[in-house]
Amino acid sequence: MKLMKPSRAVGIIGYGAYVPRYRIRAEEIARVWGGAEDGLPIEEKAVPGLDEDTVTMSIEAARNALARAGIAPTDLRAVWIGSESHPYAVKPSSTIVADALGAAGSILAGDWEFACKAGTEALQAAIGLVGSHMAEYAMAIGMDTAQGRPHDALEYTAGAGGAAYIVGPAENALAILEGSYSYVTDTPDFFRREHQHYPEHGNRFTGEPAYFDHTLRGAQGLLDALGFKPSDFTYAIFHQPNVKFPQVAAKKLGFKPEQIAPGLLTNKIGNTYSGAAMIGTTATLDLAQPGDRILMCSFGSGAGSDAFSFVVTDKILERRNKATKTQWYVQRREVIDYAVYARHRGKLVMN
Repeated sequence: MKLMKPSRAVGIIGYGAYVPRYRIRAEEIARVWGGAEDGLPIEEKAVPGLDEDTVTMSIEAARNALARAGIAPTDLRAVWIGSESHPYAVKPSSTIVADALGAAGSILAGDWEFACKAGTEALQAAIGLVGSHMAEYAMAIGMDTAQGRPHDALEYTAGAGGAAYIVGPAENALAILEGSYSYVTDTPDFFRREHQHYPEHGNRFTGEPAYFDHTLRGAQGLLDALGFKPSDFTYAIFHQPNVKFPQVAAKKLGFKPEQIAPGLLTNKIGNTYSGAAMIGTTATLDLAQPGDRILMCSFGSGAGSDAFSFVVTDKILERRNKATKTQWYVQRREVIDYAVYARHRGKLVMN
């Protein structure tokens, strides 16, 4: 197994999350469309407000990350955003975010795409940039508003939100990177062609050979490359397209329910796509203790997984209270009905 580890020791300097306040209950979607005879995949999902998109939510998460890092925006050498729902087809989200943060000017900026693992793809790049001494600090964001066609299975689970991470030298890190591993293949389980408003998914490919094959190979590849076993980790966070998949994957790998529980947020906010594994890890860092080892494994349709191993340092104790915690966003909620939801998501088109 080919472990990826930079020549310079690096880690997470700051982190932050953002989840919109609005929620639609899965039972409300079922009330309108039916089809819930076999049960509902989640309880509810987060819905962006009329004035929220990937850019505005990224700014909020990034500000939380900067507050925890304790650095100036101008110290950043890169701002990279992974998303399936950039507001512009041709114009980067990252330049807007960098300018809003006060980081614009002498900085790299770019948008990343790899379905649900676009955020961790940006994180891998940030690790490489800082690990090669080309930068002291780089920011990687995974954020989505997420789309789901009316009366489609995705409409139940496609939520909104995400997370931001600042990568920097290990001596200033609240969680030090031990290594990462990536696994990708061409698997057509989920896609959206140009000019299509909603994505399509190949149902028979969604679990196997897409999610489970890549998640298991990605996580196991990291374990093998580092010489670790599941019991060496305090926590493990997997991509959360629904409630069932990450639990099944964790069990197959040998992780216990209590190891994955802190990062399971899908039941309350839905699948945040590019930020799903990343936001689950922010919730875990909010309660982790020095010495805890955390595994984070993303999944992106198309398909691939990025797996990381981090060890928490004592700097977590002084920094996590410097910004809004993830569970505050999860618990802050205003339930809306399907009519308001349809308005917020632009599902009613008038000619």
